[in-house]
Amino acid sequence: MPCAIERILEKLPKHCASWLMTLLVSTYLMLMFNANFFSTVYDIHGVNSIKDLLFMVGLFFFFIAIFNLFLTFLALPWVLKPVLITLLITSSVATYFMQTYNIMIDKTMIMNMMETDLKESTELFSISLLAYVTLTGVLPALWVWHIQINYGSPLRFLLTKVTTFTAIILVIGLIAVTFYQDYASLFRNHRYVRDLIVPLNYVYSLQSYAQHFLPKNKREFQTVGSDAHLGLSWQPKAQKKVVTILVVGETARRANFSLYDYERQTTPKLSQQNIFSFSDFSSCGTSTAVSLPCMFSNMDRSNYDHDQAINSDNLLDVLQRSGLSVIWEDNNSGCKGVCNRVENVSIVEDDNPALCHDGECFDMVLLEKLEQTIKAADNNVVIVLHQKGSHGPSYFLRAPEAFRKFSPVCDTNQLQECSQQEIINAYDNTVLYTDYFLSEVINFLKSRSDQYDASMLYLSDHGESLGENNLYLHGVPYMLAPKEQTEIPFIFWMDDGFANRFSINKHCIDGKRKDHFSHDNLFDSMLGLLDVQTKAYRQDMDIFSSCRSSNKTSTIAATSNQ
Repeated sequence: MPCAIERILEKLPKHCASWLMTLLVSTYLMLMFNANFFSTVYDIHGVNSIKDLLFMVGLFFFFIAIFNLFLTFLALPWVLKPVLITLLITSSVATYFMQTYNIMIDKTMIMNMMETDLKESTELFSISLLAYVTLTGVLPALWVWHIQINYGSPLRFLLTKVTTFTAIILVIGLIAVTFYQDYASLFRNHRYVRDLIVPLNYVYSLQSYAQHFLPKNKREFQTVGSDAHLGLSWQPKAQKKVVTILVVGETARRANFSLYDYERQTTPKLSQQNIFSFSDFSSCGTSTAVSLPCMFSNMDRSNYDHDQAINSDNLLDVLQRSGLSVIWEDNNSGCKGVCNRVENVSIVEDDNPALCHDGECFDMVLLEKLEQTIKAADNNVVIVLHQKGSHGPSYFLRAPEAFRKFSPVCDTNQLQECSQQEIINAYDNTVLYTDYFLSEVINFLKSRSDQYDASMLYLSDHGESLGENNLYLHGVPYMLAPKEQTEIPFIFWMDDGFANRFSINKHCIDGKRKDHFSHDNLFDSMLGLLDVQTKAYRQDMDIFSSCRSSNKTSTIAATSNQ
Protein backbone atom coordinates (compact mmCIF):
# COMPACT_ATOMS: atom_id res chain seq x y z
CA MET A 1 0.00 0.00 0.00
CA PRO A 2 2.73 2.59 0.86
CA CYS A 3 4.48 1.74 -2.44
CA ALA A 4 1.25 2.23 -4.39
CA ILE A 5 0.67 5.59 -2.74
CA GLU A 6 4.26 6.57 -3.51
CA ARG A 7 3.80 5.69 -7.20
CA ILE A 8 0.61 7.77 -7.36
CA LEU A 9 2.35 10.72 -5.73
CA GLU A 10 5.23 10.49 -8.20
CA LYS A 11 2.79 10.92 -11.12
CA LEU A 12 1.26 14.07 -9.62
CA PRO A 13 2.71 17.55 -10.20
CA LYS A 14 5.70 18.19 -7.97
CA HIS A 15 5.44 21.99 -7.84
CA CYS A 16 2.59 24.38 -7.10
CA ALA A 17 2.40 28.13 -6.56
CA SER A 18 1.28 29.12 -3.08
CA TRP A 19 -1.76 31.06 -4.36
CA LEU A 20 -2.89 28.06 -6.40
CA MET A 21 -2.36 25.67 -3.50
CA THR A 22 -4.60 27.69 -1.17
CA LEU A 23 -7.26 27.95 -3.87
CA LEU A 24 -7.17 24.20 -4.58
CA VAL A 25 -7.43 23.24 -0.92
CA SER A 26 -10.20 25.80 -0.30
CA THR A 27 -12.20 24.38 -3.20
CA TYR A 28 -11.57 20.80 -2.03
CA LEU A 29 -12.73 21.62 1.52
CA MET A 30 -15.93 23.12 0.19
CA LEU A 31 -16.65 20.32 -2.28
CA MET A 32 -15.74 17.32 -0.15
CA PHE A 33 -16.85 18.25 3.37
CA ASN A 34 -19.90 20.51 3.09
CA ALA A 35 -22.65 18.36 1.60
CA ASN A 36 -24.59 18.57 4.90
CA PHE A 37 -24.40 22.35 4.86
CA PHE A 38 -25.71 22.69 1.30
CA SER A 39 -28.43 20.08 1.71
CA THR A 40 -29.65 21.93 4.83
CA VAL A 41 -29.60 25.28 3.03
CA TYR A 42 -31.46 23.67 0.13
CA ASP A 43 -34.15 22.37 2.51
CA ILE A 44 -34.50 25.84 4.03
CA HIS A 45 -34.27 28.03 0.94
CA GLY A 46 -35.11 25.75 -1.95
CA VAL A 47 -34.21 26.28 -5.62
CA ASN A 48 -37.34 27.41 -7.42
CA SER A 49 -35.93 30.05 -9.75
CA ILE A 50 -32.76 31.28 -11.46
CA LYS A 51 -32.24 33.67 -8.55
CA ASP A 52 -32.37 30.79 -6.08
CA LEU A 53 -29.83 28.86 -8.16
CA LEU A 54 -27.52 31.89 -8.25
CA PHE A 55 -28.00 32.18 -4.48
CA MET A 56 -26.67 28.62 -4.01
CA VAL A 57 -23.81 29.06 -6.48
CA GLY A 58 -22.87 32.36 -4.87
CA LEU A 59 -22.86 30.72 -1.44
CA PHE A 60 -20.49 28.05 -2.73
CA PHE A 61 -17.98 30.57 -4.09
CA PHE A 62 -18.46 32.90 -1.13
CA PHE A 63 -17.15 30.31 1.31
CA ILE A 64 -14.37 29.19 -1.02
CA ALA A 65 -13.27 32.82 -0.96
CA ILE A 66 -13.56 32.96 2.84
CA PHE A 67 -11.47 29.79 3.21
CA ASN A 68 -8.96 31.11 0.70
CA LEU A 69 -8.67 34.43 2.52
CA PHE A 70 -7.87 32.62 5.76
CA LEU A 71 -5.32 30.31 4.11
CA THR A 72 -3.68 33.17 2.19
CA PHE A 73 -2.91 34.85 5.51
CA LEU A 74 -1.09 31.67 6.50
CA ALA A 75 0.62 31.08 3.15
CA LEU A 76 4.13 31.35 4.56
CA PRO A 77 7.09 28.97 4.27
CA TRP A 78 7.11 26.39 7.10
CA VAL A 79 3.56 27.40 8.06
CA LEU A 80 1.25 26.65 5.15
CA LYS A 81 1.94 22.93 4.75
CA PRO A 82 1.31 21.98 8.42
CA VAL A 83 -1.87 24.08 8.41
CA LEU A 84 -3.21 22.48 5.22
CA ILE A 85 -2.37 18.95 6.35
CA THR A 86 -4.05 19.53 9.71
CA LEU A 87 -7.16 21.06 8.11
CA LEU A 88 -7.55 18.23 5.62
CA ILE A 89 -7.35 15.46 8.20
CA THR A 90 -9.40 17.16 10.92
CA SER A 91 -12.06 18.23 8.41
CA SER A 92 -12.31 14.63 7.25
CA VAL A 93 -12.79 13.37 10.82
CA ALA A 94 -15.33 16.08 11.63
CA THR A 95 -17.34 15.41 8.47
CA TYR A 96 -17.43 11.66 9.10
CA PHE A 97 -19.08 12.13 12.50
CA MET A 98 -21.39 14.85 11.24
CA GLN A 99 -22.62 12.64 8.40
CA THR A 100 -22.73 9.41 10.39
CA TYR A 101 -24.63 10.72 13.43
CA ASN A 102 -26.22 13.84 11.89
CA ILE A 103 -24.65 16.13 14.47
CA MET A 104 -23.49 19.74 14.45
CA ILE A 105 -20.19 20.99 15.78
CA ASP A 106 -20.36 23.95 18.16
CA LYS A 107 -18.55 24.97 21.34
CA THR A 108 -20.61 22.58 23.45
CA MET A 109 -19.73 19.66 21.18
CA ILE A 110 -16.04 20.61 21.38
CA MET A 111 -16.28 20.82 25.18
CA ASN A 112 -17.94 17.43 25.29
CA MET A 113 -15.21 15.98 23.07
CA MET A 114 -12.41 17.48 25.17
CA GLU A 115 -13.87 16.11 28.39
CA THR A 116 -14.45 12.59 27.07
CA ASP A 117 -12.02 9.97 28.33
CA LEU A 118 -9.92 7.71 26.13
CA LYS A 119 -12.15 4.69 26.64
CA GLU A 120 -15.26 6.52 25.44
CA SER A 121 -13.35 7.98 22.51
CA THR A 122 -12.13 4.60 21.30
CA GLU A 123 -15.73 3.38 21.08
CA LEU A 124 -16.28 5.84 18.25
CA PHE A 125 -13.44 4.53 16.10
CA SER A 126 -14.09 1.97 13.37
CA ILE A 127 -12.84 0.60 10.06
CA SER A 128 -15.28 2.82 8.17
CA LEU A 129 -13.92 5.90 9.97
CA LEU A 130 -10.36 4.87 9.12
CA ALA A 131 -11.27 4.24 5.48
CA TYR A 132 -13.13 7.55 5.10
CA VAL A 133 -10.39 9.63 6.73
CA THR A 134 -7.68 7.85 4.72
CA LEU A 135 -9.40 8.50 1.39
CA THR A 136 -10.66 12.03 1.97
CA GLY A 137 -8.13 13.40 4.46
CA VAL A 138 -4.86 11.48 4.64
CA LEU A 139 -4.29 10.99 0.89
CA PRO A 140 -4.81 14.70 0.03
CA ALA A 141 -2.61 15.57 3.03
CA LEU A 142 0.13 13.27 1.69
CA TRP A 143 -0.06 15.10 -1.63
CA VAL A 144 0.33 18.44 0.14
CA TRP A 145 3.28 17.07 2.10
CA HIS A 146 4.84 15.65 -1.07
CA ILE A 147 4.54 18.70 -3.32
CA GLN A 148 6.90 21.66 -3.35
CA ILE A 149 5.10 24.95 -2.78
CA ASN A 150 6.66 27.84 -4.65
CA TYR A 151 6.60 31.26 -3.01
CA GLY A 152 8.93 33.05 -5.47
CA SER A 153 11.26 35.90 -4.68
CA PRO A 154 10.42 38.26 -1.80
CA LEU A 155 9.10 40.89 -4.24
CA ARG A 156 7.08 38.37 -6.23
CA PHE A 157 5.77 36.88 -2.99
CA LEU A 158 4.59 40.31 -1.82
CA LEU A 159 2.96 41.17 -5.15
CA THR A 160 1.21 37.80 -5.25
CA LYS A 161 -0.12 38.33 -1.74
CA VAL A 162 -1.49 41.77 -2.56
CA THR A 163 -3.04 40.56 -5.81
CA THR A 164 -4.59 37.51 -4.17
CA PHE A 165 -6.02 39.48 -1.27
CA THR A 166 -7.46 42.05 -3.64
CA ALA A 167 -9.09 39.42 -5.82
CA ILE A 168 -10.55 37.54 -2.85
CA ILE A 169 -11.97 40.68 -1.24
CA LEU A 170 -13.53 41.72 -4.55
CA VAL A 171 -15.19 38.30 -4.91
CA ILE A 172 -16.46 38.35 -1.32
CA GLY A 173 -17.68 41.92 -1.69
CA LEU A 174 -19.45 41.30 -5.01
CA ILE A 175 -21.27 38.21 -3.72
CA ALA A 176 -22.10 39.86 -0.40
CA VAL A 177 -23.55 42.95 -2.04
CA THR A 178 -25.59 40.87 -4.50
CA PHE A 179 -27.08 38.49 -1.95
CA TYR A 180 -26.71 40.42 1.30
CA GLN A 181 -30.38 40.32 2.30
CA ASP A 182 -30.71 36.62 1.47
CA TYR A 183 -27.55 35.60 3.33
CA ALA A 184 -28.35 37.82 6.30
CA SER A 185 -31.82 36.28 6.53
CA LEU A 186 -30.45 32.73 6.26
CA PHE A 187 -27.83 33.08 8.98
CA ARG A 188 -29.95 35.28 11.25
CA ASN A 189 -33.03 33.07 11.20
CA HIS A 190 -31.23 29.73 11.05
CA ARG A 191 -28.09 30.28 13.09
CA TYR A 192 -27.45 26.58 13.47
CA VAL A 193 -26.41 26.29 9.79
CA ARG A 194 -23.13 27.98 10.74
CA ASP A 195 -22.32 24.91 12.78
CA LEU A 196 -22.44 22.84 9.58
CA ILE A 197 -19.73 24.70 7.66
CA VAL A 198 -16.51 22.68 7.72
CA PRO A 199 -13.87 23.70 8.80
CA LEU A 200 -15.21 27.05 10.06
CA ASN A 201 -17.44 25.32 12.62
CA TYR A 202 -14.77 23.43 14.52
CA VAL A 203 -12.04 26.05 14.07
CA TYR A 204 -14.28 28.75 15.55
CA SER A 205 -15.56 26.45 18.30
CA LEU A 206 -12.05 25.36 19.28
CA GLN A 207 -10.96 28.99 19.45
CA SER A 208 -14.00 29.87 21.56
CA TYR A 209 -13.40 26.91 23.87
CA ALA A 210 -9.68 27.71 24.25
CA GLN A 211 -10.40 31.33 25.21
CA HIS A 212 -11.76 30.21 28.57
CA PHE A 213 -8.32 28.99 29.58
CA LEU A 214 -6.61 32.32 29.00
CA PRO A 215 -5.49 34.06 32.23
CA LYS A 216 -7.55 37.17 31.43
CA ASN A 217 -10.70 35.04 31.35
CA LYS A 218 -10.11 33.27 34.65
CA ARG A 219 -12.79 34.05 37.20
CA GLU A 220 -12.53 34.32 40.93
CA PHE A 221 -13.99 31.38 42.76
CA GLN A 222 -17.46 32.13 44.14
CA THR A 223 -18.58 30.69 47.46
CA VAL A 224 -22.20 29.57 47.60
CA GLY A 225 -24.05 28.77 50.79
CA SER A 226 -21.31 29.83 53.20
CA ASP A 227 -23.94 29.86 55.98
CA ALA A 228 -25.12 26.28 55.33
CA HIS A 229 -26.03 24.26 58.42
CA LEU A 230 -28.38 21.43 59.36
CA GLY A 231 -31.88 22.38 60.48
CA LEU A 232 -34.20 21.28 63.26
CA SER A 233 -34.93 17.89 61.67
CA TRP A 234 -31.48 16.77 62.77
CA GLN A 235 -32.13 17.53 66.44
CA PRO A 236 -31.90 15.65 68.66
CA LYS A 237 -29.28 13.42 67.07
CA ALA A 238 -30.85 10.08 66.16
CA GLN A 239 -29.24 6.69 66.54
CA LYS A 240 -29.73 5.82 62.88
CA LYS A 241 -27.52 7.34 60.21
CA VAL A 242 -29.23 9.23 57.38
CA VAL A 243 -28.15 7.91 53.99
CA THR A 244 -29.12 9.57 50.71
CA ILE A 245 -28.12 7.97 47.43
CA LEU A 246 -28.23 10.24 44.39
CA VAL A 247 -27.88 8.19 41.20
CA VAL A 248 -26.84 10.20 38.17
CA GLY A 249 -27.86 8.27 35.08
CA GLU A 250 -26.17 8.47 31.70
CA THR A 251 -28.02 9.07 28.44
CA ALA A 252 -31.32 7.74 29.79
CA ARG A 253 -34.31 9.10 27.91
CA ARG A 254 -37.73 9.03 29.53
CA ALA A 255 -39.46 7.71 26.41
CA ASN A 256 -38.01 4.21 26.84
CA PHE A 257 -38.96 3.69 30.49
CA SER A 258 -42.14 1.64 30.88
CA LEU A 259 -42.76 3.60 34.09
CA TYR A 260 -43.84 6.34 31.69
CA ASP A 261 -46.14 4.18 29.52
CA TYR A 262 -43.51 2.88 27.10
CA GLU A 263 -45.08 -0.17 25.47
CA ARG A 264 -42.17 -2.44 26.30
CA GLN A 265 -41.61 -3.64 29.85
CA THR A 266 -38.19 -2.10 30.47
CA THR A 267 -38.67 -1.29 34.17
CA PRO A 268 -40.35 -4.36 35.70
CA LYS A 269 -38.52 -4.22 39.01
CA LEU A 270 -38.95 -0.50 39.65
CA SER A 271 -42.67 -0.85 38.96
CA GLN A 272 -42.84 -3.14 42.02
CA GLN A 273 -41.08 -0.63 44.27
CA ASN A 274 -42.86 2.10 46.18
CA ILE A 275 -41.31 4.89 44.14
CA PHE A 276 -42.36 8.31 42.87
CA SER A 277 -41.69 8.59 39.13
CA PHE A 278 -42.03 12.12 37.77
CA SER A 279 -43.30 12.12 34.19
CA ASP A 280 -42.43 15.67 33.05
CA PHE A 281 -38.77 16.28 33.84
CA SER A 282 -36.24 17.91 31.52
CA SER A 283 -32.47 18.24 31.39
CA CYS A 284 -30.30 21.33 31.52
CA GLY A 285 -28.25 20.31 28.50
CA THR A 286 -27.89 17.63 25.86
CA SER A 287 -24.40 16.49 26.84
CA THR A 288 -22.72 15.37 30.05
CA ALA A 289 -20.15 18.17 29.93
CA VAL A 290 -22.95 20.75 30.14
CA SER A 291 -25.62 18.96 32.15
CA LEU A 292 -23.52 17.77 35.09
CA PRO A 293 -22.14 21.19 36.12
CA CYS A 294 -25.51 22.79 35.34
CA MET A 295 -27.71 20.39 37.33
CA PHE A 296 -25.53 20.69 40.45
CA SER A 297 -25.20 24.48 40.22
CA ASN A 298 -27.57 27.00 41.78
CA MET A 299 -28.26 28.51 38.35
CA ASP A 300 -31.22 27.81 36.10
CA ARG A 301 -30.75 26.71 32.51
CA SER A 302 -32.02 30.09 31.30
CA ASN A 303 -29.18 31.95 33.00
CA TYR A 304 -26.59 29.18 33.15
CA ASP A 305 -22.98 30.26 32.69
CA HIS A 306 -20.57 27.34 32.40
CA ASP A 307 -17.48 29.32 33.39
CA GLN A 308 -19.26 30.65 36.46
CA ALA A 309 -20.50 27.17 37.36
CA ILE A 310 -17.07 25.54 37.32
CA ASN A 311 -15.68 28.43 39.36
CA SER A 312 -18.37 28.30 42.04
CA ASP A 313 -19.51 26.04 44.84
CA ASN A 314 -22.20 23.61 43.81
CA LEU A 315 -24.77 21.46 45.59
CA LEU A 316 -22.17 18.97 46.81
CA ASP A 317 -20.05 21.74 48.35
CA VAL A 318 -23.04 23.20 50.19
CA LEU A 319 -24.13 19.80 51.50
CA GLN A 320 -20.61 19.10 52.72
CA ARG A 321 -20.33 22.52 54.34
CA SER A 322 -23.53 21.86 56.29
CA GLY A 323 -21.87 18.92 58.04
CA LEU A 324 -22.86 16.00 55.83
CA SER A 325 -20.32 13.60 54.37
CA VAL A 326 -20.42 13.74 50.56
CA ILE A 327 -18.89 11.04 48.37
CA TRP A 328 -18.87 10.70 44.58
CA GLU A 329 -18.41 7.22 43.09
CA ASP A 330 -17.82 7.20 39.35
CA ASN A 331 -18.31 4.48 36.76
CA ASN A 332 -18.29 6.98 33.91
CA SER A 333 -15.85 9.47 32.44
CA GLY A 334 -15.59 11.70 35.49
CA CYS A 335 -17.66 14.33 37.24
CA LYS A 336 -16.73 17.29 34.95
CA GLY A 337 -15.41 19.22 37.96
CA VAL A 338 -18.52 18.80 40.11
CA CYS A 339 -16.83 16.52 42.67
CA ASN A 340 -13.45 18.25 42.80
CA ARG A 341 -13.86 19.41 46.41
CA VAL A 342 -15.51 16.32 47.89
CA GLU A 343 -14.30 12.77 48.34
CA ASN A 344 -14.46 10.99 44.99
CA VAL A 345 -13.71 7.46 43.89
CA SER A 346 -13.36 6.21 40.33
CA ILE A 347 -14.14 2.57 39.65
CA VAL A 348 -11.28 0.68 38.04
CA GLU A 349 -11.36 -2.66 36.29
CA ASP A 350 -9.37 -4.49 38.97
CA ASP A 351 -12.07 -3.74 41.55
CA ASN A 352 -14.21 -6.64 40.40
CA PRO A 353 -13.17 -8.97 37.54
CA ALA A 354 -16.65 -10.54 37.56
CA LEU A 355 -18.29 -7.23 36.67
CA CYS A 356 -15.45 -5.61 34.76
CA HIS A 357 -13.85 -6.52 31.46
CA ASP A 358 -12.14 -4.88 28.50
CA GLY A 359 -11.49 -1.70 30.44
CA GLU A 360 -14.97 -0.97 31.74
CA CYS A 361 -17.37 -2.15 34.44
CA PHE A 362 -21.09 -2.78 34.59
CA ASP A 363 -22.91 -0.42 36.95
CA MET A 364 -23.55 -3.04 39.61
CA VAL A 365 -19.90 -2.64 40.57
CA LEU A 366 -20.96 0.63 42.24
CA LEU A 367 -22.82 -1.36 44.91
CA GLU A 368 -19.93 -3.68 45.76
CA LYS A 369 -18.39 -1.37 48.35
CA LEU A 370 -21.44 0.74 49.16
CA GLU A 371 -21.90 -0.59 52.68
CA GLN A 372 -18.21 -0.15 53.40
CA THR A 373 -18.39 3.43 52.14
CA ILE A 374 -21.41 4.26 54.31
CA LYS A 375 -19.87 2.79 57.45
CA ALA A 376 -16.60 4.60 56.82
CA ALA A 377 -18.38 7.97 56.69
CA ASP A 378 -18.09 9.83 59.98
CA ASN A 379 -21.36 11.70 59.50
CA ASN A 380 -24.70 11.29 57.83
CA VAL A 381 -23.89 10.79 54.20
CA VAL A 382 -24.87 11.72 50.65
CA ILE A 383 -23.42 9.35 48.05
CA VAL A 384 -23.53 10.12 44.34
CA LEU A 385 -23.35 7.08 42.06
CA HIS A 386 -22.46 8.12 38.51
CA GLN A 387 -23.58 5.40 36.11
CA LYS A 388 -22.27 4.24 32.78
CA GLY A 389 -25.96 3.77 32.11
CA SER A 390 -26.98 3.84 28.45
CA HIS A 391 -23.92 5.55 27.01
CA GLY A 392 -23.66 5.10 23.26
CA PRO A 393 -22.94 4.32 20.59
CA SER A 394 -21.86 0.94 22.01
CA TYR A 395 -25.14 0.24 23.81
CA PHE A 396 -24.51 -3.50 23.53
CA LEU A 397 -21.59 -3.14 25.98
CA ARG A 398 -23.65 -1.51 28.72
CA ALA A 399 -25.63 -4.53 29.93
CA PRO A 400 -24.58 -8.12 30.76
CA GLU A 401 -25.69 -11.00 28.56
CA ALA A 402 -28.45 -11.93 31.00
CA PHE A 403 -30.20 -8.62 30.26
CA ARG A 404 -30.40 -9.08 26.48
CA LYS A 405 -34.14 -9.47 26.61
CA PHE A 406 -34.79 -7.50 23.43
CA SER A 407 -33.19 -8.82 20.27
CA PRO A 408 -31.68 -8.76 17.73
CA VAL A 409 -29.36 -6.02 18.98
CA CYS A 410 -26.95 -3.69 17.27
CA ASP A 411 -23.61 -5.30 18.15
CA THR A 412 -21.42 -2.53 16.76
CA ASN A 413 -20.62 1.10 17.44
CA GLN A 414 -21.41 1.87 13.81
CA LEU A 415 -25.09 2.63 14.20
CA GLN A 416 -25.53 3.28 10.49
CA GLU A 417 -24.86 -0.43 9.91
CA CYS A 418 -27.87 -1.44 12.05
CA SER A 419 -31.60 -1.12 11.64
CA GLN A 420 -33.33 1.36 13.92
CA GLN A 421 -35.07 -1.51 15.70
CA GLU A 422 -31.74 -3.21 16.45
CA ILE A 423 -30.47 0.06 17.94
CA ILE A 424 -33.62 0.45 20.04
CA ASN A 425 -33.32 -3.17 21.21
CA ALA A 426 -29.75 -2.64 22.39
CA TYR A 427 -30.74 0.61 24.10
CA ASP A 428 -33.78 -0.91 25.80
CA ASN A 429 -31.56 -3.61 27.28
CA THR A 430 -29.50 -0.89 28.95
CA VAL A 431 -32.69 0.55 30.46
CA LEU A 432 -33.60 -2.93 31.68
CA TYR A 433 -30.22 -3.15 33.40
CA THR A 434 -30.64 0.32 34.92
CA ASP A 435 -34.00 -0.84 36.25
CA TYR A 436 -32.26 -3.78 37.95
CA PHE A 437 -29.48 -1.56 39.28
CA LEU A 438 -31.82 1.04 40.78
CA SER A 439 -34.04 -1.64 42.28
CA GLU A 440 -30.98 -3.21 43.90
CA VAL A 441 -29.99 0.17 45.38
CA ILE A 442 -33.46 0.43 46.90
CA ASN A 443 -33.34 -3.18 48.16
CA PHE A 444 -29.95 -2.51 49.71
CA LEU A 445 -31.35 0.45 51.64
CA LYS A 446 -34.60 -1.31 52.58
CA SER A 447 -32.74 -4.28 54.01
CA ARG A 448 -30.86 -1.94 56.33
CA SER A 449 -33.80 0.13 57.53
CA ASP A 450 -32.85 -0.77 61.10
CA GLN A 451 -29.52 1.01 60.59
CA TYR A 452 -30.32 3.89 58.24
CA ASP A 453 -33.03 6.42 57.44
CA ALA A 454 -32.61 6.31 53.71
CA SER A 455 -33.66 7.81 50.40
CA MET A 456 -32.68 7.48 46.74
CA LEU A 457 -33.05 9.92 43.88
CA TYR A 458 -32.36 9.05 40.27
CA LEU A 459 -32.18 11.38 37.30
CA SER A 460 -30.32 11.26 34.02
CA ASP A 461 -27.93 13.88 32.68
CA HIS A 462 -29.65 14.02 29.29
CA GLY A 463 -31.49 11.82 26.81
CA GLU A 464 -30.58 10.21 23.50
CA SER A 465 -31.67 10.10 19.88
CA LEU A 466 -32.02 6.61 18.42
CA GLY A 467 -32.56 7.42 14.78
CA GLU A 468 -35.64 9.64 14.98
CA ASN A 469 -35.39 12.19 12.15
CA ASN A 470 -32.07 10.53 11.27
CA LEU A 471 -30.51 11.82 14.52
CA TYR A 472 -28.30 9.65 16.71
CA LEU A 473 -26.60 10.02 20.10
CA HIS A 474 -26.93 13.48 21.71
CA GLY A 475 -25.35 16.92 21.88
CA VAL A 476 -27.66 18.80 19.50
CA PRO A 477 -27.79 22.51 20.50
CA TYR A 478 -30.58 22.85 23.09
CA MET A 479 -32.72 25.22 21.02
CA LEU A 480 -32.83 22.59 18.25
CA ALA A 481 -32.69 19.44 20.36
CA PRO A 482 -35.52 16.94 19.95
CA LYS A 483 -37.45 15.93 23.04
CA GLU A 484 -35.70 12.55 23.07
CA GLN A 485 -32.51 14.36 24.12
CA THR A 486 -34.05 16.57 26.81
CA GLU A 487 -36.89 14.56 28.38
CA ILE A 488 -35.43 12.40 31.13
CA PRO A 489 -36.61 10.16 33.99
CA PHE A 490 -36.68 11.37 37.60
CA ILE A 491 -37.36 8.83 40.34
CA PHE A 492 -37.55 9.27 44.12
CA TRP A 493 -37.75 6.67 46.86
CA MET A 494 -37.58 6.97 50.65
CA ASP A 495 -38.21 4.67 53.57
CA ASP A 496 -40.61 5.45 56.41
CA GLY A 497 -37.79 6.42 58.74
CA PHE A 498 -36.57 9.09 56.32
CA ALA A 499 -40.11 10.38 55.71
CA ASN A 500 -40.80 10.60 59.45
CA ARG A 501 -37.50 12.27 60.29
CA PHE A 502 -38.05 15.03 57.71
CA SER A 503 -41.85 15.12 58.07
CA ILE A 504 -42.54 14.39 54.42
CA ASN A 505 -46.06 13.64 53.23
CA LYS A 506 -45.86 10.82 50.69
CA HIS A 507 -49.41 11.38 49.44
CA CYS A 508 -48.53 15.00 48.68
CA ILE A 509 -45.48 13.98 46.62
CA ASP A 510 -47.57 11.48 44.74
CA GLY A 511 -49.76 14.37 43.62
CA LYS A 512 -46.78 16.10 42.03
CA ARG A 513 -45.81 13.27 39.68
CA LYS A 514 -47.19 15.01 36.58
CA ASP A 515 -45.99 18.53 37.39
CA HIS A 516 -43.19 19.96 35.26
CA PHE A 517 -39.72 19.99 36.84
CA SER A 518 -36.18 20.03 35.54
CA HIS A 519 -32.51 19.98 36.52
CA ASP A 520 -33.14 23.54 37.71
CA ASN A 521 -34.95 22.07 40.72
CA LEU A 522 -32.24 19.69 41.93
CA PHE A 523 -30.13 22.16 43.92
CA ASP A 524 -32.97 23.50 46.07
CA SER A 525 -34.88 20.22 46.29
CA MET A 526 -31.88 18.41 47.76
CA LEU A 527 -31.26 21.19 50.27
CA GLY A 528 -34.91 21.22 51.29
CA LEU A 529 -35.20 17.43 51.39
CA LEU A 530 -32.25 17.18 53.80
CA ASP A 531 -33.21 20.29 55.79
CA VAL A 532 -30.00 22.14 54.97
CA GLN A 533 -30.60 25.76 55.85
CA THR A 534 -28.88 28.49 53.87
CA LYS A 535 -29.67 31.79 52.17
CA ALA A 536 -28.82 30.08 48.88
CA TYR A 537 -31.99 27.96 49.16
CA ARG A 538 -35.04 28.96 47.08
CA GLN A 539 -38.28 27.50 48.36
CA ASP A 540 -40.15 28.06 45.09
CA MET A 541 -37.66 25.79 43.28
CA ASP A 542 -37.92 22.97 45.83
CA ILE A 543 -40.04 20.11 44.48
CA PHE A 544 -40.79 18.83 47.98
CA SER A 545 -41.29 22.12 49.88
CA SER A 546 -45.09 21.95 50.05
CA CYS A 547 -44.96 18.30 51.12
CA ARG A 548 -43.04 18.84 54.34
CA SER A 549 -44.72 19.81 57.58
CA SER A 550 -45.32 23.54 57.81
CA ASN A 551 -42.92 24.17 60.68
CA LYS A 552 -39.98 22.60 58.81
CA THR A 553 -40.75 24.38 55.56
CA SER A 554 -41.20 27.74 57.19
CA THR A 555 -37.95 27.35 59.13
CA ILE A 556 -35.99 26.74 55.92
CA ALA A 557 -37.76 29.54 54.08
CA ALA A 558 -37.18 31.98 56.92
CA THR A 559 -33.49 31.15 56.96
CA SER A 560 -33.18 31.54 53.19
CA ASN A 561 -34.82 34.96 53.25
CA GLN A 562 -32.82 36.42 56.12
